Amino acid sequence: MQNDLPSFDPKDFLKTVPHKPGVYRMLGKDGKILYVGKAKDLKNRLSSYFRGTVANSRIFAMVKQICNVEIAITNTEAEALLLESNLIKRHSPRYNILLKDGKGYPYIYISSGQEYPRIQFYRGSRKQPGQYFGPYPSVGAVRQTLHLMKKLFKARQCEDSYFANRSRPCLEYQIKRCSGPCVGLVSQQEYAQSIRHAIQFLQGRTQEVIDELVQKMEAAAHVLNFEKAAEYRDLIESLRQISQQQYVSGGHGNVDVVALEVKSGIASVQVFTVRNGNNLGNRNFFPNLPDEEVNPAEILGSFLAQYYLNHDVPGEILVSVMPDEPDVLADMLTLKQGRKVVIRQPQRGERSKWVELAQRNAEQSLQMQLLSKSGMQQRLFALQDVLGLAELPGRMECFDISHTMGEATVASCVVFDMNGPVKSEYRRYNIDGIQPGDDYAAMHQALTRRFRRAVGQDGKRPDILFIDGGKGQVAQALDVLRELQVTGVDVVGVAKGEGRKPGLETLIIEQGRGRLALPEHSAALHLIQQIRDEAHRFAITGHRARRQKARTQSPLEQIEGLGAKRRQVLLKQFGGLKAIERASAEELAKVSGISSALAHRIYEFFNGEES
Repeated sequence: MQNDLPSFDPKDFLKTVPHKPGVYRMLGKDGKILYVGKAKDLKNRLSSYFRGTVANSRIFAMVKQICNVEIAITNTEAEALLLESNLIKRHSPRYNILLKDGKGYPYIYISSGQEYPRIQFYRGSRKQPGQYFGPYPSVGAVRQTLHLMKKLFKARQCEDSYFANRSRPCLEYQIKRCSGPCVGLVSQQEYAQSIRHAIQFLQGRTQEVIDELVQKMEAAAHVLNFEKAAEYRDLIESLRQISQQQYVSGGHGNVDVVALEVKSGIASVQVFTVRNGNNLGNRNFFPNLPDEEVNPAEILGSFLAQYYLNHDVPGEILVSVMPDEPDVLADMLTLKQGRKVVIRQPQRGERSKWVELAQRNAEQSLQMQLLSKSGMQQRLFALQDVLGLAELPGRMECFDISHTMGEATVASCVVFDMNGPVKSEYRRYNIDGIQPGDDYAAMHQALTRRFRRAVGQDGKRPDILFIDGGKGQVAQALDVLRELQVTGVDVVGVAKGEGRKPGLETLIIEQGRGRLALPEHSAALHLIQQIRDEAHRFAITGHRARRQKARTQSPLEQIEGLGAKRRQVLLKQFGGLKAIERASAEELAKVSGISSALAHRIYEFFNGEES
């Protein structure tokens, strides 16, 4: 193996590469793997790297470091994808999308070959005799399920050594979380029935358990054993409630729901695990991305290929975006699991709602990640460099204006420091006395009211003042600061790009440098977008509240097709207008007289976007 770049001649190398499927490894100095890839045709794929002009700057930087390329031929492209994923997992190449994953998923294990089997948390190789249920997406999901099963079935969860040496029942029996098999307080036959019910419950066959218990309850009541009948009744009610919480309506078999959200150079992948129709919970991942922007389909394809190396593959995988080469990926997973695996992106029906749920969770996790302290400091250093600041900004404020056709105008001020948002310092300003729709006058009024307070003693002043708007809004900010003689504040306007598409914003900097457009992957731009979006959210929330308060008529009266009787029924069912505003379209449609179309109209009325 050579260590000098000049010793590697791409032309000579490509002459030896066959037109076959396989895996290639790009090697740098000292044989370090830079990148691992797979190809249906190795010669065609590798030739694309050495054609002189490479559009992607990430690939261009990698090619300059190549000292050697090694290939491995496979029988099929699916085999190549499986080998690629294994190599990426083992070597973590710098230029690949990497998934960082910890231990495997935990299971619930029910032992066998014992008079009184134990139900327990389990993680590891599944070689012991017994039944395994899962995998669950987190330890918390297993603990919660085990806690519920104590209440429902009263089967023991203690260690075998503890169980074998009891002379009297423990506290679990006293609080009715165990039936006391350790000292013979329950017959082996009755205990076996509890274990059977527990297995049916974990298999998603809760209705079978309920039907059997209903029969037992009726039988107990028939012989006037009302105390036992009451126990069955309480158990049935608990099972119904838990079934409603855990069951994915319309779900059958084993399904994974995978959603991807990419923002500010960070990818969030949410995985929901559905087994036997039961939603076992979710788990979130943050794959390491290269420095440059990458295609969401490429991210999700790399994630799925690596994720399922160490996890069970269900028969169906639902995704929010179709990965690159989904047929090849499905063939690879089918090859690994030994049975057919299907990858789908549902567009309608119950399964599309599962994907929407996973997508919302991915967005929420990404938002939390963006607000983390380490990520915040990294973006602050980038912002300092872009704006040429002498030191890191300690306080940043952003102003935005929100109204609907000039009605109920509200200005928002959000505050960020070196740790992220400071919500206790957020402020809203109700704007009055201006021409409706005059955003410049609204901005001038809000800034004047804000900085009059800053002029006083001990007044807080931002290091950077962001304005959501263009030159006109920035000019208003500069006028206010001059009028009030406020100094030491850098003003930056954030003008929306074409089609308001994120990543195309232009910064308007008042220190004589005019406009500045940052690349989409800039960490500084990501921070500015985060602050601007928070100001926008806070302004819209305030505007909606003010608009609703100002209107004397009920907002429900403005919804077409919602008459007085239906409004009455809605208010009675939900207990008030606030609950109706928070309700989903599906919940609204459950009310008598509310059709699916009307439910969606009500939902859109309260949750539509204003500008």
